[in-house]
Amino acid sequence: MSTYRAPLRDMQFVLRDLAGIDEIAKLPGWQECAGVADSILEEAASFASGVLDPLNRIGDTAGCTWNDGNVTVPPGFTQAYKKFADAGWIGLPVPEEYGGQGLPQLLLGPVLEMWNAANIGFANGPLLNQGAIEAIELTGSDEQKKRFIPNLVSGKWTGTMCLTEPQAGSDLAQVRTKAVPDGDRYRISGQKIFITFGEHDMAENIIHLVLARLPDAPEGTKGISMFIVPKFLVNADGTLGERNDVYCSGIEHKLGINANPTCTLNYGDKGQGAVGYLVGERNKGLENMFIMMNAARFSVGVQGIGLADRAYRSALEYAKERVQGRDVNPMAKDKSPKAIVNHPDVRRMLMWMKANIEAMRALALVTAASLDIAARHPDEKVRKEHRSFVELMIPIVKGWATENATEICSTALQVFGGMGYVEETGIAQQYRDVRITSIYEGTTGIQAMDLVGRKLIRDMGSTATATIGRMKKFAEELKSSKDGNCAAIAGVLEQGIDALVDASQWIGMNAMSDLNTAFACSVPYLKLWGVVAGGWQMARAAKIAAERAGDAGDDAEFYKAKVATARFYADHVLSQAFWYTHQIKEGAGDVMALTPEHFDLDLRSMVTA
Repeated sequence: MSTYRAPLRDMQFVLRDLAGIDEIAKLPGWQECAGVADSILEEAASFASGVLDPLNRIGDTAGCTWNDGNVTVPPGFTQAYKKFADAGWIGLPVPEEYGGQGLPQLLLGPVLEMWNAANIGFANGPLLNQGAIEAIELTGSDEQKKRFIPNLVSGKWTGTMCLTEPQAGSDLAQVRTKAVPDGDRYRISGQKIFITFGEHDMAENIIHLVLARLPDAPEGTKGISMFIVPKFLVNADGTLGERNDVYCSGIEHKLGINANPTCTLNYGDKGQGAVGYLVGERNKGLENMFIMMNAARFSVGVQGIGLADRAYRSALEYAKERVQGRDVNPMAKDKSPKAIVNHPDVRRMLMWMKANIEAMRALALVTAASLDIAARHPDEKVRKEHRSFVELMIPIVKGWATENATEICSTALQVFGGMGYVEETGIAQQYRDVRITSIYEGTTGIQAMDLVGRKLIRDMGSTATATIGRMKKFAEELKSSKDGNCAAIAGVLEQGIDALVDASQWIGMNAMSDLNTAFACSVPYLKLWGVVAGGWQMARAAKIAAERAGDAGDDAEFYKAKVATARFYADHVLSQAFWYTHQIKEGAGDVMALTPEHFDLDLRSMVTA
């Protein structure tokens, strides 16, 4: 079983040359971020490999245990969490006034990737702390910020996001959890399911952010409010008081992420209801929760990238060690057995994984940079442009990256052959763990509907058009490159952009008359965006690498590999753009061609005369 090693060199390249950390360092309050970037990455890599990775297999095999409402995490996790909190990792992006380090999202991105690659079961807990902190910071009262945020930052307390109910999965209009006024607080009653780290023994308190309905709330999503519901009530002096009426009635037995307790929480079963405190305005809970949701969706995309990278490196290590087969070239003089990394099809799989991972990482971190610009650039017009770009990219980073990650982990297992199907090699766990990433925080279908309905149609395609314009401008510049690989990449990129324009116009026109037709192939449309936007970033990387390869010294081989990988991406991945466009334009009608009854017709016997 391989140990985790972080791809620091590629992360550094993307941060500086594609995402532009030096430009982020010019924004107010972040002047030091470029100078500390390398040390933060190196420290995060050391923590991931030295503390989190050794617990990854233990977490999978031991899992979590539930006993009478209490949940015990796997051995070593509580101690690792204390080290994680004491090192200040939870507060990396949190303002210094709350005890955080106040660093940009751009630095959080690669750090998240490393933690999740090393141990996704552990990383899910602290990730939710950051979402809860952001939601309270942006929508909570001054008292709530003072009372809850510092303890979430320090890790003394952890946070959760409580949306889903048995009858209300992604359809939050069906939320039934109730909130009844009780003086200056509320009494919460109901049940939430699939709550990540909803109960555990790593911290002294858990702060649940809960969606519930007030008695006079309107129907649907416009009638949902958000409440802080602590596991233990907090006294005026900040000490912990009595146990609140929120209890874990069980944990799920899952395909993967077994170290992560996924809980069913009951509110108000033992009395009048759990004590909760309204966060933000009444009936604005879903809007407030989406602060956490968007941050979580970006983070889940990065989770997928981390797991994909780990699986790829496991496969690469195995391919170098596994001796099997001989050179089939009849002119080969050496007929001795070879490591499978020398076999063409194994090399193809490794190249395919590497190229997709680099494209996904680049697109995610470029999106993170825009998050930072949208937050702190002095010009409101610039902030608005980057905010729109982020909103367009979030469903793509989440949906495309996690779908790709699942396929990458499957391909990595294929490199192992039969040994990949054996748990002891570790690749099976990565395959099981990654599968959830395209499901939670909104399935790929939901991300695709969001992309089409909210991001493409709502602004009449203006943000998509502006982004495509940036791609076109770069492709035109790249065509004049003297490097043959770059010129070839530019040609394929232009074709991919044309396919994206064609598909976008078709969806935009058809959505006006029949939204179901647009939604029928919205997932292929999301993947088309990912493939082309990823190709744009790979082309940018190739241009920079080609210009530096000749005089880069020790880095020359890195840059040569970057160009070759980008060329592979263009020929093997970006070239799929035409196929996606055909599927969208010609195949949307096929999706609804059968009635629900038609799907069962093959179960009946033939009627003969």
